[in-house]
Amino acid sequence: MDKENTRQISGSDITFMREAIAEAHLAKEIDEVPIGAVCVRDGVVISRAHNTRESSKCATHHAEILAIERACQTLGGWRLPGVTLYVTLEPCAMCAGAVINARVERVVYGAPDLRFGALGSLTDLSKIPFNHIPEVSGGVLKEECAALLSDYFRSKRQRGANVVKCT
Repeated sequence: MDKENTRQISGSDITFMREAIAEAHLAKEIDEVPIGAVCVRDGVVISRAHNTRESSKCATHHAEILAIERACQTLGGWRLPGVTLYVTLEPCAMCAGAVINARVERVVYGAPDLRFGALGSLTDLSKIPFNHIPEVSGGVLKEECAALLSDYFRSKRQRGANVVKCT
């Protein structure tokens, strides 16, 4: 089930989700799970990233973590007030924790993640009374985001690749 949207989805939400989808396509091109993320502040993309766990051999190289790290570098600090993170798949617990710790104001995700989603699907870290609670909206371009993932894994199975259903 999608996270209940706390505000109306805007045209800019769709525009920036398309930017995250473009990042997911870059991940797919290098045979990474196609998840993309962008950080936006004041209507400007300040960072972008896609999954690189396989190519980097690093468990923490999720799109969200990399986008948050790059946003911190761009803004010159670890706090990200006024930043919205757009990501094609609902963040896992690690990524939701990074969102909370970085004080990201808002998270907008595409497809829910029923297996690992930590902002409404499997669990909801935004409901725990941490010192910062991001606003969360889910389901933006959900079908397109979900299709990217299902097409990727279908293709991997057809090629006979060793598919582990992780994000």
